[in-house]
Amino acid sequence: MAMNVQNLMTSQPQEADFPVMFLHDIAIVQVSERLSVLEAVAFKQTCQNLTQANPTPQKIIIDFQQTTFMDSSGLGALVSNFKAAQDLGIEFILRNVTPQVMAVLNLTGLEKVFSIESDALMTAPSQLEEQLPTTHPSVRSWMKRLIDIVGALVGLVITGIILIPIAVAIVLDDPGPIFFSQIRCGWMGKRFRIWKFRSMYVDAEARKAELEKHNQVQGAFFKIDNDPRITKVGSFLRRTSLDELPQFWNVLKGEMSLVGTRPPTPDEVERYEVPEWQRLDVKPGMTGEWQVNGRSSIRKFEDVIRLDLQYQKNWSLLYDLKLIWKTVTILFHKNSGAV
Repeated sequence: MAMNVQNLMTSQPQEADFPVMFLHDIAIVQVSERLSVLEAVAFKQTCQNLTQANPTPQKIIIDFQQTTFMDSSGLGALVSNFKAAQDLGIEFILRNVTPQVMAVLNLTGLEKVFSIESDALMTAPSQLEEQLPTTHPSVRSWMKRLIDIVGALVGLVITGIILIPIAVAIVLDDPGPIFFSQIRCGWMGKRFRIWKFRSMYVDAEARKAELEKHNQVQGAFFKIDNDPRITKVGSFLRRTSLDELPQFWNVLKGEMSLVGTRPPTPDEVERYEVPEWQRLDVKPGMTGEWQVNGRSSIRKFEDVIRLDLQYQKNWSLLYDLKLIWKTVTILFHKNSGAV
């Protein structure tokens, strides 16, 4: 027996409708044609109503038969619903996954996490790449990519020239690796390894947990003034942004752009609400609105979101060039250090 549970969706915007059908203890959610921010909020609420129902279904099937577009917000809602169901022991299955949705899952590695009933699993990776969504005009801009490649090559030459004195200074100050790497989330939440010159003591990551109580930032990232984990040389590298020069390698590989949004860590992304995933609709950048507007002084995550969305709204190639120039002019400003 099937039924439409419109009464479970009274809080959803009228633009997004997610019919739910029941078959015994199985709930089947029909996903809309698009799963962007507006629809994603409604999608999350629909599944939340199911997981909070009494009794809860033993299985939730997400039917993507009609879905031809899913951006970062849609992916965020899907991941959030999956985790909520998993916490309650509810089986969560994706059905009729279209190539467009499968391409996003394949990009982020989530096709290995979800239980999927779909012929899209047989689609070749090269074909899936062609189905990736254009979440923002900058994503498909060949001119922006060309600027990134040229800028990255120039940046890597500069990095090579000053590599030896920086490396010597780092080792003399605190013996250990010259470089520091960390997993960050890029476009659509795809994880990559970011590279920097090491500016902290070698045990910095292990000490982060004990310093969490001193976090001076509201929201999903970590920042404290006079961080005791930062070395003397590291303080200079951060103040001048020299620690970020190795990221030109990330730009050359296409994981980052010269200009974009701040690249978050996976634990930050896990704390996102659905609308906040919008910041992942563009590639993360070495610089951006957050960098040229006093990133070391930002104390609210909502301000980071505002700046990231402002960049997406105002983006153009000329705007990128203006931000690059502005970054250069404030490079040695006392408040230009990294978050």
